[in-house]
Amino acid sequence: MANRETNPLRQLKLASRSKIWRIRSDSARIEWGKTFGGVWLGIDMSASPKFKFAKGNVFVRGLLGLAAVWVASQRGYAAIVSTQTTAMFRGGAAHSGVYDTRPPTRLKLKWKFQTGEAVFSSPTFADNVIYVGSADNGVYALEAATGKLRWRFDAHGNVHSSPAIADGTVFAVSLDGKLYAIDASSGAQKWAFATAGEHRFTKPGIDYLNPPTEEMADPWDFFLSSPAVVAGVVYFGSGDNNVYAVDAASGAFKWKFKTGDVVHASPAVADGVVYVGSFDANFYALDANTGGLIWKFATGKDEEHHLMTGIPGSAAVAQGVVYFGCRDGNFYALNAGTGGLKWKHSLGGSWIVASPAMGGGNVCFTTSDTHEFVVLSAKTGAPVFTLPCNVYAFSSPAIAASHAFFGTFDGKIHAVDLTRQTYDDSFESPGFKKHSSEYLTQKGELNSAVVWTGETLEDNTLDIRVKLFSLGSFLSSPTIHDGVLYIGSVDGCVYALGE
Repeated sequence: MANRETNPLRQLKLASRSKIWRIRSDSARIEWGKTFGGVWLGIDMSASPKFKFAKGNVFVRGLLGLAAVWVASQRGYAAIVSTQTTAMFRGGAAHSGVYDTRPPTRLKLKWKFQTGEAVFSSPTFADNVIYVGSADNGVYALEAATGKLRWRFDAHGNVHSSPAIADGTVFAVSLDGKLYAIDASSGAQKWAFATAGEHRFTKPGIDYLNPPTEEMADPWDFFLSSPAVVAGVVYFGSGDNNVYAVDAASGAFKWKFKTGDVVHASPAVADGVVYVGSFDANFYALDANTGGLIWKFATGKDEEHHLMTGIPGSAAVAQGVVYFGCRDGNFYALNAGTGGLKWKHSLGGSWIVASPAMGGGNVCFTTSDTHEFVVLSAKTGAPVFTLPCNVYAFSSPAIAASHAFFGTFDGKIHAVDLTRQTYDDSFESPGFKKHSSEYLTQKGELNSAVVWTGETLEDNTLDIRVKLFSLGSFLSSPTIHDGVLYIGSVDGCVYALGE
């Protein structure tokens, strides 16, 4: 199958004086348009029946591109072909979680690479290289075929965000409160942008822990915001409560928008709008050019124990609808233009930390406390099917063809056949094989009596980090390319799985 991300005719720029017009072609659409104020505005030529046959055909798309060059030359334009790859968390700026490639037929280990600490970051594939962060403060570039190290960049803090790649630059957010721009070829720093500083979601007596009046950082707030890059601008959230936009080439500040609490969700960007949730329990739509508030939507709050509150996960945007899960136990679908509620689905008091994936007219995601893989109708929210996964799941599903893939806290990766509505493969980490008998029941469920042994923050943190994570938990979300799945584990390894 053609790789639209690396297709050299993916983007054709037509320059006339200071204005840039272009034909943008990939396996999903063929557009003619231009960028106004950093926002792409284009006409989808692929909507025409004459163009529909060309959507999946690289050769025909190439002919269309060459035809555009000829037309441009007749009108006195200069044609510039761009071959730069853009790749980021969840497969693109809209965070659909869909990868236009063939899925792995088997979850068999091809290679693994050991970093120095846990990997919460989700790998990003670009130009045959895997880019990923680690809690050892490193951003890594690995050969996708072999796992061989190309370079490591020291980000001076845990990199619990997923890198974005655009125009030969890798962008990553670090726990030191900075967004780093790194040369994709050499690993050399280009620039760094400093926020006011990172911190986790913090409240007194959080999650029913003792003492109830002590300010505590949430031990389940693992992730940092992953950057999205659109039209030369990098968008990301921060523990200083702000959403930022900075110039991708220089790191120059463009704008920031202050929410009421930590923003560790990753912004989705579509049609000139930035969509992002905050731990203040509000979901925001912001003007991508100015940072101005377009609308906000309030989810449920838990002012007493601060347990069932906040939006740590990222949204997906599709067909004019924004989809996201929340720690208030609900999954939401909002009108992307107005913020009006289209529908919501209750998960019986379970957190939804994972980001959703869109496919086949449905939306799918994993849950934490109800231990499920859930598929709903994207249009109505009606249940399609649900599969048990036995333990907590923070990993966001990735879809390729008719299969979905995700990881769980027990150190397993699951493959779901979306057509047959059943599991068809799995992979077990070394930690699962070594420690599952200690911390899981015979049914594969968490042995709570053994795992949870105290009521303080210290107890809870040790139970998570020492016991639960000994299973080799997969909190990272998969990336898929050409029959191979890439994912990180808290055991410090990056795994490549395929036939």
